[in-house]
Amino acid sequence: MSIRTITLYLLISACLLVLAAPVQAQTSDGQSVTVVYENTFSSDPHWTTNSPSSDYWSPSEGVYHFSLEPSTGNYAFTPIDPVDGSFTFDYDVTLTRVDTGAAFRFGLTGIEMDPNQGPNVLSSFTNAKFGQIMWLHIVTTGSKKMEVDSQSGDTLTSGPTAYSGPTAKYELNKTYHVTTSYDDDKKIVTITVKEKVSGKVVWGYYLNTIENLHGLNHIYLGSRGDYGQMYIYAQGYIDNIRLTVPGPAITPLPTFATPTSSNGPVITTKKPTLTLTPVSTPAATAPTQSPSSGLLAISALAVIGFSCARLGKKKN
Repeated sequence: MSIRTITLYLLISACLLVLAAPVQAQTSDGQSVTVVYENTFSSDPHWTTNSPSSDYWSPSEGVYHFSLEPSTGNYAFTPIDPVDGSFTFDYDVTLTRVDTGAAFRFGLTGIEMDPNQGPNVLSSFTNAKFGQIMWLHIVTTGSKKMEVDSQSGDTLTSGPTAYSGPTAKYELNKTYHVTTSYDDDKKIVTITVKEKVSGKVVWGYYLNTIENLHGLNHIYLGSRGDYGQMYIYAQGYIDNIRLTVPGPAITPLPTFATPTSSNGPVITTKKPTLTLTPVSTPAATAPTQSPSSGLLAISALAVIGFSCARLGKKKN
């Protein structure tokens, strides 16, 4: 076997090792998370929709296009592993058209996939009484509906929990990064809307759910349950979806002090026994499954070993 062939095998093996990405990830503050669903729309997501001419994957742009019309109740969705606790849901959205009376609505729901039936945690961009404002919409597992919008002092919508900061509005043809997070211990859902390019926070607020949320098992986009006039639309596209839940705790390796005596450090060849706590990794939804790093590592080592054996045999 030529040196050139061996080098090629080694290069392939190295690439396999690099591609071995775990399902477990970490946030910017070092917290362990499990990715339940992630999609950049670089390939067809195969979402289910009742209006394929309105809601579809755009391969040329690598995004998911939507055109929501209240009178038709069109929607698109994908099922996910049930989320029964804290989570963080991120996505990018660019709205190109939102007629008066239309709304863009996106988030997590239960099996009913109806904004008026729990459970659901949805963010929305509307154009109605207060113009182009943003919303956080929740229906709890016990069917308690709560909403808050970015209009300052809108107590008619939110009661005493109304947002009291300066009114925040969105713009068309600008990409926003939206994050909704649920803390199961505190029973609080928060929303943060940022300009994608600058990172500037446009609006953020929270709602206390009073009860724990569970049974969220669909990612949902649409206007199902809405009623309105025909030929009004909320149009645009979404991208870079990521749903995570807190990952298992990482047990740090214990540290050992160096034994000392009156004559200085004691040198010993005996190695301490380490007890490691195994952690399990929940299975991820198909789009987020990564190849097993162990399997790829073994494959890579097998290729290297085979190459070296062939080379040694040839020399002998």
